[in-house]
Amino acid sequence: MSKSIVLTGITTTGTPHLGNYAGAIRPAIKASKDEQVRPFYFLADYHALIKCNEPARVKQSSLEIAATWLALGLDTSNAVFYRQSDVPEILELTWMLTCVTAKGLMNRAHAYKAAVAENEEVEGNDPDKGITMGLFSYPILMAADILMFNANKVPVGKDQIQHIEMARDIASRFNHIYGEHFVLPEAVLDDNAATLLGLDGRKMSKSYNNTIPLFEPEKKLRKLINKIKTNSLEPGEPKDPEGCTLFGIYQAFANTHEVEAIRKRYAEGIGWGEMKQVLFEKINDEIAPARERYEALLEAPEHIEQQLQEGAEKARDISRPFIQQLREAVGISSISLG
Repeated sequence: MSKSIVLTGITTTGTPHLGNYAGAIRPAIKASKDEQVRPFYFLADYHALIKCNEPARVKQSSLEIAATWLALGLDTSNAVFYRQSDVPEILELTWMLTCVTAKGLMNRAHAYKAAVAENEEVEGNDPDKGITMGLFSYPILMAADILMFNANKVPVGKDQIQHIEMARDIASRFNHIYGEHFVLPEAVLDDNAATLLGLDGRKMSKSYNNTIPLFEPEKKLRKLINKIKTNSLEPGEPKDPEGCTLFGIYQAFANTHEVEAIRKRYAEGIGWGEMKQVLFEKINDEIAPARERYEALLEAPEHIEQQLQEGAEKARDISRPFIQQLREAVGISSISLG
């Protein structure tokens, strides 16, 4: 029985934070050890260019993300771990798919529509002001990422479901014109994946500048946790754990027994300072061993590069013959007199 192919991309525009870890990285690391699936994890550096024009940031983010996944124990013997830009066949496939994708489909992409709506709020603005073709057509690049390896399942957040639906539409159109070449991927939503709040009580996100970097040194980690916004209830006053940023983050790191014990202490009126100390210790206990490996990896970038190159070769063992098959299908091949 063939293994199910699961694919995940990580955009290289920032430093991994606690929200990334709890919501995506930790379950992906676990999945990398599952012999029933063939996981593909890649650094989406071409995607990064859509919203980041800072070369040093993209490069540094690639280093930090790769080091993070390796430090946390990614099983590269089972998973294929590579950099998107090291698999040129993905970009060639992107053009093939672009040529069968209706503009109307791209017009309906949420990110493009949101950018247009924002422009239209300012009187006199061109609706397409500041919108690049990268932003407009990036769902096609995402489709190529998925379809190049005929991924069966793609774990995504709710805001990304549309992109998987688009990939299915694009694959169906290509298959209709050129024959059956692509598997139609399925979006996978993990209802149990944690969504953490950040320092200001909003969803932890680089966009809000409210994140807690995953591998901050102990002193900085404690300082950031102490900055988490809380209400004015005093020690001894009962507190509601629901919607509390501190409790939500703790819940993502603790077991059921520990969570219930803290829930009881909320009812008893635990002070915010004490709760922040409890949270710091819980996070630091889990992260500290990987933090040491992460810092060592940052000092050995050649090892990270070797891992990515080995992953790229595994990926290209699939992409090179497949793109040749697709070239033949669309009529781009050597001219034969036979």
